[in-house]
Amino acid sequence: MAKTARQAMAKQPAKPATRQAILDMLKLDGPSEAADLSAKQGISTMAVRQHLYALQEEGFVRYTESPRPVGRPAKIWALTESADRFFPDAHAELTAGLLGAMRATFGEEGLQKLIAERTSQQIRSYADLVDREDSVKGKLKVLAGIRDAEGYMASVEETEDGAFLLVENHCPICVAAQACSRLCDGELTVFRAVLGPHVAVERADHLLAGARRCAYRVTPRK
Repeated sequence: MAKTARQAMAKQPAKPATRQAILDMLKLDGPSEAADLSAKQGISTMAVRQHLYALQEEGFVRYTESPRPVGRPAKIWALTESADRFFPDAHAELTAGLLGAMRATFGEEGLQKLIAERTSQQIRSYADLVDREDSVKGKLKVLAGIRDAEGYMASVEETEDGAFLLVENHCPICVAAQACSRLCDGELTVFRAVLGPHVAVERADHLLAGARRCAYRVTPRK
């Protein structure tokens, strides 16, 4: 029977944290070269490559080659879907099953009422904390902190034109969202309500549409 990455790591005490850190960086930063991972991790490029090849054998990472003007093509490493097991899933399979049961029992209208109630609860819960900040940036940082604690690996980025990106590098309810896309619509509704009428919030990246993350562009209104 093939060993899992966790089992392989368990036999090498110095490696589990390093490999998880590499997985985390690929999740946060997207496809990367071994040299970039090496610089951020503070270990040699050769050591990073060894971890990457081990993770590749387990099916958790893969690479594509990018041509360079001189020398060999660069290997660009990225996570596979199998790597999702190393990040929170919020009992996604159970949630998806419950959503299906709700739809079968109460129909589409009943399911939409459930999602609307969940959206209202999120708005109230988030607003209690976000409303304590006056600036758009402050509100976004609080919101990102809430989402990060919920497993979304969230952060805030400033853009050159004065807007912001609320970035979510992981979706702990991805399986449930695939079963019911209205969950994603509800999250956009939550962000718009919580951040208020002084900003415009638009989805910039969507994991379910094939992007590696979800991101929301937040633009202050003049």
